[in-house]
Amino acid sequence: MTTTNQELAIAATGLRRSYGDKTVLDGIDIQVPAGTVYSLLGPNGAGKTTTVDILSTLISADGGRARVAGHDLATDPQAIRATIGVTGQFSAVDGLITGEENMWLMADLHHLSRREGRQVTAELLERFDLVDAAKKPASTYSGGMKRRLDIAMTLVGDPRIIFLDEPTTGLDPRSRHTMWQIIRELVSDGVTVFLTTQYLEEADQLADRIAVLNDGKIAAEGSAEELKRLVPGGHVRLRFSDPVAYERAATALREASRDDEALTLQIPSDGSQRELRAVLDWLDSADIEADELSVHTPDLDDVFFALTAGGPTPARATDDRRSTTPARSTDEETAR
Repeated sequence: MTTTNQELAIAATGLRRSYGDKTVLDGIDIQVPAGTVYSLLGPNGAGKTTTVDILSTLISADGGRARVAGHDLATDPQAIRATIGVTGQFSAVDGLITGEENMWLMADLHHLSRREGRQVTAELLERFDLVDAAKKPASTYSGGMKRRLDIAMTLVGDPRIIFLDEPTTGLDPRSRHTMWQIIRELVSDGVTVFLTTQYLEEADQLADRIAVLNDGKIAAEGSAEELKRLVPGGHVRLRFSDPVAYERAATALREASRDDEALTLQIPSDGSQRELRAVLDWLDSADIEADELSVHTPDLDDVFFALTAGGPTPARATDDRRSTTPARSTDEETAR
């Protein structure tokens, strides 16, 4: 089904931007359905922050067109600013004042009345678990607390589209996971999130759609699973404890790679449900029982390296979701 412009929070066509003789964006197209997470991946210098700066009206494009929240980027930037929030790579928190005072300042910038500003501040500080630290100078906050305050300040204006430019860079794993939960809650409230990240695991965990940006162009786009299927190397692995069953299976499955010492067979597969069902049906029909069956598919690291031709190494994912399980169960980038 084709997504119409009315359903899109962001729709950009042919966006271009250069700095001197350096082309940073070379005619990229972006479509972000409302209420989803769209993640832009790419090596350092790929143009991710430039894309955010253009779509959030901070800089102008050299070419192309875009609509954000239904408003034309070139002719109605003020309307766009009224509907979006931006959390950049570097914290906008003023460390010389308290967290609460940072929130009040943001409420004043949004022209909220004193009463409204105090109410919104109280609600957001509670939501982001910052009540106990609210009256302390923000300079005393940990990195994770500052990031939570940063996003709370972004939400003062009740934006429907939020641009998060590498929001978890430098955070410890626990703070990163807390940030992920905040993003999921925002989306469940109907907010659209445009996320750039250097953590492949982050895009895999959060994004409905992922675009890989390389040399100013979109090298590939799709869901995490769709992108993983672009890279060869997926397989179904069967492990046997019975040498006789192993030999029978190996003789019949001639396309499988053998490991006679470990009694395992590796069958090329794209990891689809159809192919997995075919393997299970064959085992049933041949009356052969494997002790373990696992599905191994390329991860986003593999996709990233394949599409960016060995660009700078991104942060390595720490959550390897591939697993080996009992039979019949499956496992399942900045600045310019």
